Amino acid sequence: MEPVDEVFVEGDAVEDGSPATLAEELSVESLVGNLETVTIERDQFRDAYQRAAADFDNFRKNTQRRQDDELTRALGGFVERLLPVLDACDGALTHGGGEAAPIMAALLAALEKEGLARVDPLGEVFDPTVAEAVVHEPGDGGEHVVAEVMRAGYIWQGRVLRPAMVKVTD
Repeated sequence: MEPVDEVFVEGDAVEDGSPATLAEELSVESLVGNLETVTIERDQFRDAYQRAAADFDNFRKNTQRRQDDELTRALGGFVERLLPVLDACDGALTHGGGEAAPIMAALLAALEKEGLARVDPLGEVFDPTVAEAVVHEPGDGGEHVVAEVMRAGYIWQGRVLRPAMVKVTD
């Protein structure tokens, strides 16, 4: 057998039309050029992948946050519908109906475990974010202080469901 000096791959030709040799095709410069091209493409694909992965992660977090917010709002609406029951228990206790105390305590304890907080600002400085002043009485001229709580307010997981209805002295 004779040694092969030239390798002709079908379709390969140099500019003058003669068959390209393996040495000419696989020159170091062309290999380095191909490697640089492939490296650039790899980096572009990696960047695109990382952007897509970050976008998906942000989408997942936003979706989870929206679902959590919707659940909190729905539960807040449910708790808000229970506030008249707590008010009725308050009224019963005010008028001597001691039988309502265990029911109110149990209901309030269960709701407090889930994030409900009762607002009863009696004797505190008036805070319009958690209380609504419906009666103003003259006082000693200092800060506005809550003199009487006419109806308790409630906060659900950091959001005011219903402000307390109070009487304020100046």
